[in-house]
Amino acid sequence: MTPWNTRFATALLAAVFGMAQAGGVAAEAPVLAAAVAEGRLPPAAERLPQEPLVVDPEARGRALGQPGGTLRTIFTRARDVRLMVVYGYARLVGHDQSLNLQPDILRAYEVEEGRIFTLHLRAGHRWSDGHPFTTEDFRYWWEDVANNPDLAPSGPPEFMLVDGTPPEVTILSDTAIRFAWPTPNPRFLPTLAQARDPFIYRPSHVLRGYHARYTDPDVLAPLIEAEKVRNWAQLHNSRDEMYNFTNPELPTLQPWMNLTPANNQRYTLTRNPYYHRVDTAGVQLPYIDQVQVSIAAAGLVASKVTLGEADLQVRALGFSDAPVLKRGEATGDYRTLMWRSGVGSEIALYPNLNYNDPAFRALFRDARFRRALSLAADRRTINRSLFFGLGQEWTNAALPESPLHEPAHAVSWAAHDPAAAGALLDELGLDQRAGDGTRLLPDGRRLDIVVESAGERPVEADAMELLAEAWAEVGIRLIHRPLDRDILRNTAYRGDAMMPIWYGWDNGIPTPSTPPDALAPVDQANFAWPMWGQHFQTSGGAGEPPDLPEAEALLDLHRAWTRSENEAEQADIWREMLAIHADQVFVIGLVSGVPQPIAVSKRLVNVPEEAIFAWDPGAHLGIHRMDEFFFAD
Repeated sequence: MTPWNTRFATALLAAVFGMAQAGGVAAEAPVLAAAVAEGRLPPAAERLPQEPLVVDPEARGRALGQPGGTLRTIFTRARDVRLMVVYGYARLVGHDQSLNLQPDILRAYEVEEGRIFTLHLRAGHRWSDGHPFTTEDFRYWWEDVANNPDLAPSGPPEFMLVDGTPPEVTILSDTAIRFAWPTPNPRFLPTLAQARDPFIYRPSHVLRGYHARYTDPDVLAPLIEAEKVRNWAQLHNSRDEMYNFTNPELPTLQPWMNLTPANNQRYTLTRNPYYHRVDTAGVQLPYIDQVQVSIAAAGLVASKVTLGEADLQVRALGFSDAPVLKRGEATGDYRTLMWRSGVGSEIALYPNLNYNDPAFRALFRDARFRRALSLAADRRTINRSLFFGLGQEWTNAALPESPLHEPAHAVSWAAHDPAAAGALLDELGLDQRAGDGTRLLPDGRRLDIVVESAGERPVEADAMELLAEAWAEVGIRLIHRPLDRDILRNTAYRGDAMMPIWYGWDNGIPTPSTPPDALAPVDQANFAWPMWGQHFQTSGGAGEPPDLPEAEALLDLHRAWTRSENEAEQADIWREMLAIHADQVFVIGLVSGVPQPIAVSKRLVNVPEEAIFAWDPGAHLGIHRMDEFFFAD
């Protein structure tokens, strides 16, 4: 089966190629016209795949665009140029705006028994350098990268294994490849559609030049020396930057290709002349010719937008920037849109169940303590003070836009009830207090909770001031400790962070087919249980196994989901996992559904007036098809 509408696609393709025969598709983007005229680039009709992905903006209430222009945006770190891979959102399969999976780079796919996946490429599809994109690029990744111990010491990525078993990979033709597992692998397709593309293919014609299997050691030696790395594997990995997007010599399938080396203060990305999407008028996407990325400190981004230095800005903007952005619209020649955040909670606390201090760890593992912390939080004050009451005073849960949303989960243990919180704390034996009213642990220490943040969002510091006042009423002293993002993560992974603060689940709008990784102890990046996640990710080689019944139940349900064969079964598993979280309060969300400001040039067309802003599924701007944005003039 495939979610491809064959009759609709056939009609559009016939129309497009009818125009191609009449010269319609040959109407080049002006920026490429000279290269075509001089013979340095084939005409558009010859650059497209034989069956391109035909998009119909008008069917989605958008306008057919015109090519041209340079779009400016601002990131806060040089390495964030990788977000252009996220925003471009060219994937083998991707989510549409209804969160359904659709072929994208692929022409089609077929699934049998939930375990056999046949992927069909588009004949004639080419990398951005014009070299054919074929199943050889998949074979190279699977055999020469993912299963090469020098390049991938841990072996293939986890989503390519089912109970530790890899697939049987069969090359059927230049445009067809099959991945077959003994049992279902429901993770496979959703993972291919993620914001962070796992890239199960590579431009083999380029990377073979850095691989010991294909290149003579005498040829590799000077390259290794020039790169100042130890061996060919490090050389290969330094060139293999599909996601990081920092190697201008590496071709891409994304709408724009990066022309700037790593660690710069300004990046220029230009249109991919071999991009596989075309609109119903025969115009090859992307509409916009270039994207210019500037690097600036996070605190300066909103001001730069008001000065007219960005045409499309979402990075480093938060709700607190909305008043500044609204006041600067006339000067900056932009408009401020308010999208809806798609995270489970805008601000969330993660009691670290793997915290190294035994006394606090025992408290954090007791659901009564987590419930008390949640009941003591004054969400209404936080919402009104920081978000003008526009957020939802909910804990971390699936949002209403998700088919798995349950209203009761959003308010579970979320009412502001200091008396109930105090009663739970007394029940835990925390009824003794210091002279200032702070409760004492059984060993005599004060109940001081250190909340660690990445120090990147001022709203977190403001929220912690308000939360500290509320917790003080029940005898808990909150200490806010800002850290660098990487330091915060490493501190949590070691078990030295007491209670990190972050967003709630990245995916607050899950569907049954979404892997429930955020809800189970399977990832060390989850601040609630980093060491349990390490244990899972390393198959017991590091970290600790879960020893809390509810966490073990979540892990069992996660395993059941990975073996599920149909969406109904997946939905039941999701609902059971969400119910456990609502009851156990492993993550304490403070406010949800906060509007996300987006600054958009008044000249820029096809940017949705209302939309969900989410990492997965959504890829921030990706699901909204940034390649269809264009300048009206």
